[in-house]
Amino acid sequence: MLLTTTETGCPSPAARVAEPSSSDAALLARIARGDQVAMRALFARHQTGIYRWLVRLVRNEAIAEDLLSDVFLDVWRAAGSFQGRSSVSTWLLAIARHKALSARRRRLDDALDDTVAAQMPDPADDPEIALQKKDQSELLRAALYQLSDEHRQVLDLVYYHGRSVKETAEIVGVGEATVKTRMFYARKRLEGLLAAAA
Repeated sequence: MLLTTTETGCPSPAARVAEPSSSDAALLARIARGDQVAMRALFARHQTGIYRWLVRLVRNEAIAEDLLSDVFLDVWRAAGSFQGRSSVSTWLLAIARHKALSARRRRLDDALDDTVAAQMPDPADDPEIALQKKDQSELLRAALYQLSDEHRQVLDLVYYHGRSVKETAEIVGVGEATVKTRMFYARKRLEGLLAAAA
């Protein structure tokens, strides 16, 4: 049995570990009552992670900034509807994902992104410059962008954001078995793409 207080009545280490998610829920409850200070605190706590997630989804920093504002505007409006079936951070990532997918569907003018441009051969490059362009991080980035959106999102949530399979399933809106299957096939495909590029 896990105790939340010590014999002296002080919070136990286990209770202190649980505080961030419970304080997020407490902030949401205050936001639902119109508390702007709580809104600023929640924004400060989660803005960086959500912004980075949005940049990777839409591949455009300006659009990601706009979507970040939209996410927290939705939080301000819908804080009272949070039911606590997942952590607040999982709920925020799910809102961000929905916003990003909607923005991508609206985008008609897909500009040539950096990954595609980097893969195009430049006749001006000599062999030495061509070798320098093939460093490991660039190869990995190019390989990641060759994965389907579904596979890339699952890898991003699990490996970059440290989300569990269950949380990833909640964010993406699929079953846990589907998340595991996507992870398996994404890793296999990534392995093949990296081997072919080496």
